[in-house]
Amino acid sequence: MKRILFVSSEAVPYMKTGGLADVAGSLPRYFEKELYDVRVILPKYACMEKSLESQLHFICHFYVKLNWREQYAGIFEAEYRGIHYYFIDNEFYFAGPSPYNQIYEDVEKFAFFSKAVLTALPYIDFAPNILHCHDWQTGLVPVFLRTSFGGDPYYAGMKTVYTIHNMKFQGRWRIREVMDITGLPEQIFNANELESYGEANYLKGGCVYADFITTVSPTYAYDITTQEGGEGLGGLMYARRESLLGIVNGLDYDEYNPMTDPFIDTNFSVKSVVEGKKANKTALQKKTGLPVDKDAFLIGIVSRLTDQKGFDLVAYMMQEILSTMEVQFVVLGAGEYRFEEMFEYFHGCFPDKLSIYIGYSEERAHQIYAACDAFLMPSLFEPCGLSQMMAMRYGTIPIVRETGGLKDTVEAYNEYEHTGTGFSFCNYNAHEMLFAIRYAQKIYRCDRKDWNDMVVRAMKQDFSWETSAEKYEEIYDMLCGE
Repeated sequence: MKRILFVSSEAVPYMKTGGLADVAGSLPRYFEKELYDVRVILPKYACMEKSLESQLHFICHFYVKLNWREQYAGIFEAEYRGIHYYFIDNEFYFAGPSPYNQIYEDVEKFAFFSKAVLTALPYIDFAPNILHCHDWQTGLVPVFLRTSFGGDPYYAGMKTVYTIHNMKFQGRWRIREVMDITGLPEQIFNANELESYGEANYLKGGCVYADFITTVSPTYAYDITTQEGGEGLGGLMYARRESLLGIVNGLDYDEYNPMTDPFIDTNFSVKSVVEGKKANKTALQKKTGLPVDKDAFLIGIVSRLTDQKGFDLVAYMMQEILSTMEVQFVVLGAGEYRFEEMFEYFHGCFPDKLSIYIGYSEERAHQIYAACDAFLMPSLFEPCGLSQMMAMRYGTIPIVRETGGLKDTVEAYNEYEHTGTGFSFCNYNAHEMLFAIRYAQKIYRCDRKDWNDMVVRAMKQDFSWETSAEKYEEIYDMLCGE
């Protein structure tokens, strides 16, 4: 049996700030249990929900050598939905109201975490064949494994897989300070290893030292090998392209299931989707204060409100959309103040056409996926994206820009061949987005049969984790020599 340890800064249900947590918490459950023993190790954050923290059990403690000092580390464990979780405890590093702080604090925090993970392995009596590391916060795990632990026979033969969830966030800081924090040898802080544009770069270290690299969609795997999409590391990713694979993230089909979802007003299946969505649409319009209108073209947005998600395009066109089109918007999200203010402003101008909820509500998100006719996601870049897949699971048609995982998961509608699962536009251009929205509304209003057929096709797409897990299993087998 192959032993796999997921190393992540977050995983559901213990800590979540984004899609990384969904992957690290959901994917391990879908491997073949008889062939793969997959476990997860996380920081033990002080801001973890107390109900979850109370379920953790203390194993032991040890000390982590970081350059000239030793730091305490405790190990806790828990089991959730059949998966064994370990937690690295250190109140100095993992205290505070959120898992992430300023970058100068986080580079030390996750250097400690990365080395503590490797130091912990003999204490938890789990010697993994493969350490599967996620994002910049664990980028030093492959580095420490090959340097600080390279001569220890206990670690001989361990392989590393490094998954990039978002190339934009790299964990960069001043070289001299990172050397002082980590104790890593000065000679590896060069342009071919950890140095990038005059700084130490954790993500680059992971990409250089890992045995294999994955990212979260095939198109994004190509994008990051280019100058435009590589965020300064395009040359490195191109050089490692033979050891780079894009695997689309999956969904937890138990959690996102319109037939059993406890958050939505009316459960429905593929066979009852038309009536089910009508009932949920009416319920959401009432809850959000929008006029109840079964024929209104209801567009949902569930997102972080940032440039990456395309909200500068939305801001540019919102006045024209709301003043000239028979549409309604339900928006759920938080982020940059200017976008929050933009939606609040247009809610004030068009209260019958736009509802805004600043913040996040899991219940409201599910209701938007189930009730809306279309889902807008015009991202500047999107490594994978989960919201478009969640929307399709509930029969809500995505309107997306053709980038990263959005391009891989949404097939553009073709009115002549009656194919497709959504609407898309190519260039990052506000008027192209507007055209896609108008085109979607036209099909919705003028060809409802074709629209409903597309809804059924979207619901039948298979974005379950089983497909993704099989591809990761192939990588594990290859690294283990099978």
